[in-house]
Amino acid sequence: MAMSDQGQSERVEQLIGALRDDNEALRDHAIASLSQLGEEAIEPLIGLMADEDVLIREAATIGIVRMGPSVVDRLIEAMDDDEWAIREQAASGLGKLKDPRGVDALVKALKDKDGAVRTAAVWALERIGDSRAVPGLVQALTDGTVREDVARVLKKIGDARAVDALIEGLLGNNWMVRRHAAEALGKIGDARGIEPLIESLRDEDWLVRRNAAESLARLGAKQAIDPLLPLLEDENTMVQETVEGVLASLGWKQTAQ
Repeated sequence: MAMSDQGQSERVEQLIGALRDDNEALRDHAIASLSQLGEEAIEPLIGLMADEDVLIREAATIGIVRMGPSVVDRLIEAMDDDEWAIREQAASGLGKLKDPRGVDALVKALKDKDGAVRTAAVWALERIGDSRAVPGLVQALTDGTVREDVARVLKKIGDARAVDALIEGLLGNNWMVRRHAAEALGKIGDARGIEPLIESLRDEDWLVRRNAAESLARLGAKQAIDPLLPLLEDENTMVQETVEGVLASLGWKQTAQ
């Protein structure tokens, strides 16, 4: 039995060594073989998540993810590791597995001291798409490193608890956040978004204007008809075309000159 264990350990070491080979096919084979070894390979692969070579870190994560849902608990543990790279890759792994068990650890990671970890956590929460993450994501909208990604995720999840924060983002100074917020408020469908969206029809960014118009149509906001009319002559033709459709959907009919 001892000989078998020793042989298994040597096999793991050989495969890990192959991850550093220049031959891509050999590296892929090593990843696949390590994932099939299961528990024996988990700890060595977790260790490789801190490797100085990002390709090795990512290969280690892929190997673990291929083991399936059984590794979720170990990845959650790794979210508390001292090494930022291990925390980052663990977050990435949880996102790839799309397992809801990882949500709490990923929400906690939104406050990680390392920006790369926070970014990976937001990406993972987007993949999982669980509304339990909304309060933590709302708080993260104030984080300059990830706020654009956070706005996109809140748009995707579409939870009314994010409305107040999205309105604040819509009226803020980050154009990418404003774009996502303008779209998200229409998707969520909460009437609190109507007045801020009307205000955003005058935004300097054309896509904010267009998204705001589309969201007002989704909200059935007939009070937006008059504020929408100037956009029929917007400098951007895509805005013009969108507003024509929006006005029609709201029941406006152009009168003959």
